[in-house]
Amino acid sequence: MPKSNVLAIILAGGRGSRLEPLTRDRAKPAVPFGGAYRIIDFTLSNCYNSGFRKILILTQYKAMSLNRHISQGWYKYFCREMNEYVDIVPPQQYNGESWYLGTADAVCQNVFAIENEHPEYVIILGGDHIYKMDYSKMLDFHVANNADATVAAIPVTCQEAAGQFGVIETDESYRIGGFEEKPKCPKCMPDNRERCLGSMGIYIFNAPFLYKKLAEDAASITSSHDFGKDIIPKAIGGGTSSGRIFAYPFMDENRKQEAYWRDAGTLDAFYDANMDLVNVDPLLNLYDEKWAIYTFHPNLPPPKFVFAAGDRTGLAVDSIICPGSIVSGGVVNRSILGHCCRINSFARVENSVLFSNVNVGRGARIRNAIIDKDVTIPPQTSIGYDVEADRQRGFTITESGIVVVAKQEHV
Repeated sequence: MPKSNVLAIILAGGRGSRLEPLTRDRAKPAVPFGGAYRIIDFTLSNCYNSGFRKILILTQYKAMSLNRHISQGWYKYFCREMNEYVDIVPPQQYNGESWYLGTADAVCQNVFAIENEHPEYVIILGGDHIYKMDYSKMLDFHVANNADATVAAIPVTCQEAAGQFGVIETDESYRIGGFEEKPKCPKCMPDNRERCLGSMGIYIFNAPFLYKKLAEDAASITSSHDFGKDIIPKAIGGGTSSGRIFAYPFMDENRKQEAYWRDAGTLDAFYDANMDLVNVDPLLNLYDEKWAIYTFHPNLPPPKFVFAAGDRTGLAVDSIICPGSIVSGGVVNRSILGHCCRINSFARVENSVLFSNVNVGRGARIRNAIIDKDVTIPPQTSIGYDVEADRQRGFTITESGIVVVAKQEHV
């Protein structure tokens, strides 16, 4: 059931510098994932499945690819006549001539658009995380606790949280008594000395409380204008402007034994999250009809596998092959092929992620690699077999040795 009193704000303007070169000319939320999807599809699908049908996407850097994806794939799911929409909001510079200074400043600079919708509740989301979550359950928790703001939280190891997560301290009722943004030495949970409660960067605010906190933050010359660094800590600070702030324990709609939530903020994390999908029983279930992940599906023919002639057999095993792709006498093993890829005769692709429109020449070999879109691999070329040689050719090499070839790179 659509919830007309909720406005969702998706922050999709970060540089995503740790994913270079995949973010060289696209925002991180627009980076392809799992062959057929973009990273932002998961947050948008969560909104849609949760009944949150009023969505503003705040963009900033390299937004063209993201804008195109939203217009091609997402407008059709919303009915304007029923006051449903997903709107892309570029920087308006209503409050000055600067770009967004932080997550809170991004929302503050667009507060006019929020106020125009007269929402009762505002949910703030990142557009660059991979997970399944019913936000309506978090809203029910927020309302039941008469909260001014609620922060989604997930247990993580203290080692994982150090310098990476906001760390939350709560009482038995989950009311937040302490919040520290990305501490080097996180405070562990009272009942588990190895784990702490990490912020997922998902916030629900009562709209009047949000307006108040944004105005206070905008007036502060010492603030970094960030929700995790400034808004939430000051909201629980105990002063006259503090409020009832609660932590919502993450409830996973992925329906697996362990909760699934991935940042995929580095190339190695991104590669691992993709490689999980080709396992027999992947941690992330993309085939669950009860919690569908929506995206733009181009009008393309089915994938095709041709030749059954000994060593010239078109074959793919333990792999995801998207529409429009042709495996023509080559072998694909534990890999993901995006739309319209071509694997020519005697070529071999192993343990790799290929974005759309990659052409692998006759006899070429690729392993342990991420190949961005519109790349042509010449015949007999090898990638991922000699890391030093790949580095000398100008390719990016990750800490774990994954080779990354940029979009339209000359190989």
